[in-house]
Amino acid sequence: MRPEDILVPTPSGVCCKPGGFHIDPTRPVDKALITHGHSDHARAGHGAVLATQETLDIMRLRYGDNFAGSTQAVAYGETLKLGDTTVSFYPAGHVLGSAQIKVERKGLRIVASGDYKDVPDPTCLPFELVPCDVFISEATFGLPVFRHHDAAGEVSKLLRSVALFPERAHLVGAYSLGKAQRVIALLRAAGYDKSIYLHGAMEKITAYYQSRGIDLGAVEFVRGAKKSELAGTITICPPSAMTDLWSRRFPDPVAAFASGWMRVRARARQRGVSLPLVISDHADWDGLTATIAATGCSELWVTHGQEDALVHWAQTRGMKARPLDIVGYGDEEESENPAPPEGEA
Repeated sequence: MRPEDILVPTPSGVCCKPGGFHIDPTRPVDKALITHGHSDHARAGHGAVLATQETLDIMRLRYGDNFAGSTQAVAYGETLKLGDTTVSFYPAGHVLGSAQIKVERKGLRIVASGDYKDVPDPTCLPFELVPCDVFISEATFGLPVFRHHDAAGEVSKLLRSVALFPERAHLVGAYSLGKAQRVIALLRAAGYDKSIYLHGAMEKITAYYQSRGIDLGAVEFVRGAKKSELAGTITICPPSAMTDLWSRRFPDPVAAFASGWMRVRARARQRGVSLPLVISDHADWDGLTATIAATGCSELWVTHGQEDALVHWAQTRGMKARPLDIVGYGDEEESENPAPPEGEA
């Protein structure tokens, strides 16, 4: 049996014909298995959605109660029979509720990773290595130049700046699902116990993380705070908010941005970021290559990102490898441009 007899790339995403489903489809389909709640993977309008409970909850928060015709929560390690395949979900270490999806038929095992990282994160379960024959890997940071810094060290850099400029506010651009909550948890781990301010776009997701037992300490929302009260504070906000009228309420703000893309200085300059923080929820080059090798796969499929470099790396090590070239996935940190919620100017 060939892997293509189980999964095939289509314009709608990866399709499993013998199982009757798609994984992270980019267009509405009858049955979708969703790896995590980021908008480039989790879309509304499917007939049925199967995902972890956290991912279903996050989709409901973002899209409303009727985001799909029906939903089914799948626990980590649970095995489902879908058509002629068996399917199971495993932690991906990307954000709360993120999952790798293993699809098996007649002894052939394919694991679709979704997005993943292989470093500790206090806000979600760690990545679980799943042996397989074919591994479908993301490649967001799939170039050797991308070697992420230690996240705790990046947070220490932020705290040194806060101590150095007590009269200024620090704005940290971060994606509202996963990155924002991780930055808060990292600040708490570093001993920062003051209130952390949030843009209103972070409200629902952050409250949901707290409801799932993620300890983020005291958080407040910027609306209503006086400009003078925000001196010496840290505020987490969507990247787009740092350059709009909303940011003018802060005293002489220092612009920080938590992203793996801050490894590229030109990106920081383009965004007007004076304090780049290399904190990513995606595996870097070393993480990608180490994970792929550890799965024991003999074939690699690469999607969304720097596909060619990772394909070449795998081929030089004797693996079969191919890019999937599916249009519709991208880096959610770059594409996010949320409308402020009611009451948040």
